[in-house]
Amino acid sequence: MSTPSLWQRILTYLENGTAAVRQAFAPRAPTDSVAFSIAFIALAAKLAKADGTVTRDEVTMFRRIFDIPPEEEANAARVFNLCRQETTGYEAYARQLSNVLKRTPKGDTLREDVLDGLFHIAVADGEYHPAEDAFLHRVTGVFGLNETVFLRLRARHVPALRDPFSIVGVPPDVSLEDLRAVRKRFVRENHPDRLIAKGLPIEMIELANARLVSFNEAYEEIVKMKSGSQEQIEGPEG
Repeated sequence: MSTPSLWQRILTYLENGTAAVRQAFAPRAPTDSVAFSIAFIALAAKLAKADGTVTRDEVTMFRRIFDIPPEEEANAARVFNLCRQETTGYEAYARQLSNVLKRTPKGDTLREDVLDGLFHIAVADGEYHPAEDAFLHRVTGVFGLNETVFLRLRARHVPALRDPFSIVGVPPDVSLEDLRAVRKRFVRENHPDRLIAKGLPIEMIELANARLVSFNEAYEEIVKMKSGSQEQIEGPEG
């Protein structure tokens, strides 16, 4: 008998009701377990429904995040729909997921990674609804993350609020030397191998890559602004 896939195991829990779902959140559940997946998918599904409509773009982004193999697409679709319809509030899933991640060495960082993934889903349809903003702000609080994290992620994902300084996490008066140091640290800490080693599920590595691209774009913008300001101060040569 073949070993059930992740999606088949998730379906077993969901189809057996709330008590079975609670059982999935065992004290020693690792971050790539059924527990992590159920909680994240439930949050993603409920976020997609927060503005009243689940769009094709939001579902597509969910599928990109989890890199679903073709043979599991039907199971994954069933999981998403069950999570979307499940009556448990999103805050309960956020607490469960936060508790799972607390049992890992890099729990705070992983909670931010999950929040980053949820932002991807929120803006996938090209809009950022006030209900989605309230949802994500509340999840940030449940995760025990501070306001700065929320504002940085929102600045990264919402075009109307985009701010390169917030994305990189530096003040506007940052020196080029300090800016380079921040970039060096960020690139080192967000290398895919390092993220997998600290416990980020392989399905979410694409998010880490997207985050690195966004960071580098914002970094280059700041460098150009700083370089231009320096040229104005020093004046033309000759």
